[in-house]
Amino acid sequence: MSSLGRRMFELVEPIGAIPYSAEDPNEAMFDLGFTDFWDTYFAGRAAPLGSVPAEVVDALFYNFAPGEVARHIPKVWETTTPEAAIAARRSGCAAALRRILGSLAEGPTFERTTDLLLAAATSAPHEGRPMYAALRTLSIPDDVVERCFHAASLLREHRGDGHIAALVVEGIGGLEAHALFALDNDTPPERFGRIHHLPGAQIATVVDGLRERGLIGDDGWLSDGGRAARRRVESRTDALAETPYEHLTPAERDELIAGLEPLAPLLIADQDW
Repeated sequence: MSSLGRRMFELVEPIGAIPYSAEDPNEAMFDLGFTDFWDTYFAGRAAPLGSVPAEVVDALFYNFAPGEVARHIPKVWETTTPEAAIAARRSGCAAALRRILGSLAEGPTFERTTDLLLAAATSAPHEGRPMYAALRTLSIPDDVVERCFHAASLLREHRGDGHIAALVVEGIGGLEAHALFALDNDTPPERFGRIHHLPGAQIATVVDGLRERGLIGDDGWLSDGGRAARRRVESRTDALAETPYEHLTPAERDELIAGLEPLAPLLIADQDW
């Protein structure tokens, strides 16, 4: 039986990941003048932070190779403003949700689910959660579908902040986390989508470091210690992600889960990644 944190991740992540799994948000960002997906990624996700230096974004995002963030931040703010990026991302994500969910994104059930999701998303302490705190400063959208995405995005960044904390406790760096995730899913790191573009020598250095620490065996796959470290990170992440939902009563949590359950399969089926 999965924990509350894991179950809510399974149901909320398909909504929060819409900027990366559907084309509609990209098209809305391209209308601002962008031509590159990664420009839209950094502009859309970093916008709540304002025009901060690349070093700040790199620290908060955690899992990009040296120099990757600096290729986009602060350059993206020559094309648009953080405020315009936030508005475009919201409208594009709402368009995607309406397209995918159809009539499920209408009516009192969806509105009630959104209200419960937002109540959870805005209830957690923001201390030690920089990305979550940044999103909390944004106004809450009037449109119910934009509001649903905003709530899911808050919960996604809240979980992400906790995940980084769990990685730091284990002494696992951002690129190391990608390599361990890939191996835990039977994929060689050099073929994993998030790092496959890096030079082979750079990936080999990451893998060698994990092997020296006993997290990867001589066969190149996860050792027992590596699997245990992965389980600890995921378990701690799940536990840290439960705080927002503790604001709801047990009956409200059950109602929220029932409202989200029909949505997740449709969103997953539409994923373009």
